[in-house]
Amino acid sequence: MILVFGVFYLLLIRPQQRKQRQLQATIADLKAGDKVVTTGGIVGKITEVRDTSFLIRSADKTILEIARTAVAGVDTEEQK
Repeated sequence: MILVFGVFYLLLIRPQQRKQRQLQATIADLKAGDKVVTTGGIVGKITEVRDTSFLIRSADKTILEIARTAVAGVDTEEQK
């Protein structure tokens, strides 16, 4: 039973924790001008950084306030 839990921990839990820590570090390093993707699928450029949220400008020039926890990642795709 302990062996099964050990394998489960090494294959599933530990990599997920590492990924979560990396995302938190990425969110902490975000600044105005960075392009982000939210958990809802909204892509926008950060215009202002606040304590618990970001103001982002979406493609149709709408300014949205999103929580820091709503950021799913940084959009690294270059515009063509």
